[in-house]
Amino acid sequence: MEKVLFIIGALSGGLAVALGAFGAHGLRERLTPQLLETFETAVRYEIYHAFAILVVAFALTRWQSNLLPLAGWAFVVGTILFSGSLYVLALTGMRWLGAITPFGGVAFIAGWILLAVGVWQSQ
Repeated sequence: MEKVLFIIGALSGGLAVALGAFGAHGLRERLTPQLLETFETAVRYEIYHAFAILVVAFALTRWQSNLLPLAGWAFVVGTILFSGSLYVLALTGMRWLGAITPFGGVAFIAGWILLAVGVWQSQ
């Protein structure tokens, strides 16, 4: 499991850097300032949680807890729902996607709680 999460975290980090560069160089003239800010928020949260996924992968090598893999997958789901919905919203202007974003935020919060409790109660 730690290898899978590490690969996902590394790929997500690389994707966030690529999308950040795309936003800075390719979208500045095409998006409104508000939509560009939305895109940048998506990039920022993706990179934060790419690192979080890597932390979970490391934690799995150090501590044993059934909650740690759940934390990693919560971060993955959060990235897809939160950052993914913001990317699509910024690029398409489909505002209804904003209704999905909070579910990603909840997944992020759950991931952090699961990580903390998983390490706390580990063997």
